[in-house]
Amino acid sequence: MNKHLKMDEAATTHRLDDTRQGLVGRPLDRQEGPLKVSGLARYAHEWNLPGTAYGVLVRAPFARGTITSFGRDAVLEMAGVLDVITDERLLRNPAQGTAGEAPAQGPTEVFYAGQPVALVVADSFEAARHGAQSLKLSWDAKEPALDAEAAETDGNEDFTQGDLDTAMKEAEVSVDAVYRTPGHNSAAMEPHCAAATWDGDALTLYASYQMLNYNVDEVADSLGIDPGKVRIHAAYVGGGFGSKLGVSPETVAAAIAAKEIGRPVVVALTRPQVFEATMRRSETRQRLRLAAKADGTLTGIGHEALVSNLEGEEFAEPVTQSTHFLYAGEHRKLSIDIARLNRTCAGSVRAPGEAVGMPTLENAMDELAEKLDMDPVELRMRNLPDRHPEEDIPFSSHTYAEAMKVGAKQFGWDKRNRTPGGQREGEWLIGHGMAGASRVNMIGKASARVTLDLDEGGDVLAVVETDMTDIGTGTYTVLAQVAGEMLGLPMKQVTTRLGDSSLPKGAGSGGSWGASSSGSAVFLACEALRSEMSRRLDVREEDLALQDGTATAGNVRRTLKEILADGAMSAEGTVEPGDTASAVAQASYGAYFCEVAVNAVTGETRVRRMTGVFGAGRILNEKTATSQCYGGMTWGIGMALTEELMHDPRDGRIVNHNLAEYHVPVNLDVPQLDVILLDERDDWACPIQTKGIGELGFCGGAGAVLNAIYNATGVRVRDYPATLDKLLEGLPEVI
Repeated sequence: MNKHLKMDEAATTHRLDDTRQGLVGRPLDRQEGPLKVSGLARYAHEWNLPGTAYGVLVRAPFARGTITSFGRDAVLEMAGVLDVITDERLLRNPAQGTAGEAPAQGPTEVFYAGQPVALVVADSFEAARHGAQSLKLSWDAKEPALDAEAAETDGNEDFTQGDLDTAMKEAEVSVDAVYRTPGHNSAAMEPHCAAATWDGDALTLYASYQMLNYNVDEVADSLGIDPGKVRIHAAYVGGGFGSKLGVSPETVAAAIAAKEIGRPVVVALTRPQVFEATMRRSETRQRLRLAAKADGTLTGIGHEALVSNLEGEEFAEPVTQSTHFLYAGEHRKLSIDIARLNRTCAGSVRAPGEAVGMPTLENAMDELAEKLDMDPVELRMRNLPDRHPEEDIPFSSHTYAEAMKVGAKQFGWDKRNRTPGGQREGEWLIGHGMAGASRVNMIGKASARVTLDLDEGGDVLAVVETDMTDIGTGTYTVLAQVAGEMLGLPMKQVTTRLGDSSLPKGAGSGGSWGASSSGSAVFLACEALRSEMSRRLDVREEDLALQDGTATAGNVRRTLKEILADGAMSAEGTVEPGDTASAVAQASYGAYFCEVAVNAVTGETRVRRMTGVFGAGRILNEKTATSQCYGGMTWGIGMALTEELMHDPRDGRIVNHNLAEYHVPVNLDVPQLDVILLDERDDWACPIQTKGIGELGFCGGAGAVLNAIYNATGVRVRDYPATLDKLLEGLPEVI
């Protein structure tokens, strides 16, 4: 049995609102939680395949040029060393994870310092590391391009509507400011790792990746083999945040080495290698222009960004993604230029686009509100568009205004001191700021299989199967909730199997589309099962009610165990994008309200409280969704105050390539966060009316922190993060 749905029209039947099991929406614990806290959840480096050899990557110590020799012979004579791999198929840089094409490859031509160029394989990790450290490279160097604002650029996006220059000249009030954000790293807890083993011409990988549907093709393309010969296991992934969307150098290197030596090979990246050989977020320079009437009505919006990437890479940080639709304004100019640099490959990192574009837009809106002497919430309310201001299509739903109203009330926004530097507590300057949140919404093609059968003890068991991954987001649990709700089973009678590429192809964990896409596939499979139950009971499916393992329809009442006496049932559901993706503008929305204290002597900033309100369609699990928002708001605090990739200006090398010097927020940096989830159903989004929430919590949060810092101090920081040196000079004297 199969059920396939293409989203060509709105899904107006809210079945999950009418079912009886009461699982969907509840704050249920993670099903796999006990396995993780007990150490029984097996991650990529924990498979310990018999006969495993160890590989350590060798990376280029220069930024641009060609390797002329590797010095393999001396290393091959070292104790324990089995091979030195310098295969042309070694990846120059990681894949993006949404296409089957292999990334550009090496290893002789070098495009950035830290590029993997060889792999030393040995009987032990220590011997492999020693060999990698001993490999003597020779090369011909070329002059690298390292400064984004001085490098050659090419355009990626350029949208013009009306005449923004004239609108700025004629504006009664305007803002024209340049903001800069540094590069970021995903900084997932689990370093990248892959263990490879061959059985003839069939490759099995135990790896840490987010999107197996695409990763299989990437591996096959890189190695020049049939995708049907590749199987990837990634049942548990210790965070990804974009860096594990596509295959990274360790996977292809492990596969090549395992084939070469005839033994399993495991390659794990060190923390510095994670920083230097996987995706970075590009640094940005963003010019924001806002033209407004005296009453705050926007007449023009300009958002022009400069980002960077390697030569030949198509990806450009989509900085202007939400600016296209968030606020009204007749005259518009939005553009993105790419500087071609010899730095680590830039790609998707933690809400690409809005993560760095939304805060700066919201900073500019705060500056405009100050010039207008208008409340920042009121300014935003006055400029909410009724339809997409560029495409003239309706919004699928729009919760931005509600999020601001609810957040302002919860936070006590009306009590804030509107005078910058006007509130003190001894040495501490107290300030309040707000910002909006927005993230484009989408689904990806996804399939899932659901099987109803009896377990060994004779009890009914539903098994959900898809190659979808769980990167810490709660996928195991929310898919089980959907299946249990639709089939009338308690959670203990639903098992979810994920992260095996031999299972039906899910959408993967990326773009905040996982729960909506794979959840819809599970939902459709369950609809097919309900139809089969109805056939067996000779009742209409719409009359069927399922709860606690019992089916009722009119005067008919049977247990699922009785229904399964005729045999097990299995169905596959598939959902894919359709006309709804272009007929309406889909996005999730939110708002942040933040209080900071800035020390007038040292410039230290402490976030004291922060409220986030988010509308993201139907919430499948209140606990996991809230946890996702906690994480996003924590990222926002980090972006505002500490996170910053630093590159050596001589060769582009990342100098703070570890968690000791790349400062992500720790427990003492983050106050108790307040998250409110709005009750919403978006019929245009997917069959279960959900929308993405994983990245929404990040999109704009840093802007609220910097706006609060301005309110506290009168110092406007336009160069993220707001470190002490950017505040000290402008701080008022201590009384």
